[in-house]
Amino acid sequence: MELKVVNIKGEDTGRVVSLSDAVFGIEPNDHAIYLDVKQYLANQRQGTHSSKGRSQMSGSTRKLGRQKGGGGARPGDIKSGVRVGGGRMFGPTPRDYSFKLNKKVKQLARKSALSYKAANNLITVVENLQFETPKTKEMLSIAKNLQVVDKKPLIVLANANKNVYLSARNLTRVNVVTASELNTYTVLNAQSLVLTEDSVSAIEQIFNA
Repeated sequence: MELKVVNIKGEDTGRVVSLSDAVFGIEPNDHAIYLDVKQYLANQRQGTHSSKGRSQMSGSTRKLGRQKGGGGARPGDIKSGVRVGGGRMFGPTPRDYSFKLNKKVKQLARKSALSYKAANNLITVVENLQFETPKTKEMLSIAKNLQVVDKKPLIVLANANKNVYLSARNLTRVNVVTASELNTYTVLNAQSLVLTEDSVSAIEQIFNA
């Protein structure tokens, strides 16, 4: 698959880049995508939720009523979960939500996500972005020129660039990552992908390793 390379003004440069079918043209595997996204979201959870059971509550253990003749069940202590102010029954406890996922499954999921974007013509290749100083207004102008400002773009760089990151930080719908940081969730969460020329080869090198 070949895509035209445009400059930051959205104009055709006359150059084209060829996207590898092994990365951008595979048959997507929806179940692999599901597992990878599930793991990503699970890893975002702190798992610090907690509640007190009856053994952790403070209160008297005296018997609250007579053994017989009350007309109901024998009452327990005041910390019982059925009483107001008592401990919580089967409440949440701190836990780790992360789980293992094979590398090949994650690799397949990320290739599938990229293939979906390529199949739907949601990938734009732009010349390498260079900012001498952070300029949010300039980044907004580039997004408008590329006609992706309303499409929740994900800008992928070959290497970290602090000025590009800072320029996009205040734009709520624009996200910047490096090729090594690409994951299934961020690719699918974006409505369009903006790849720099260098990042195309970097992505193919990482995913074909």
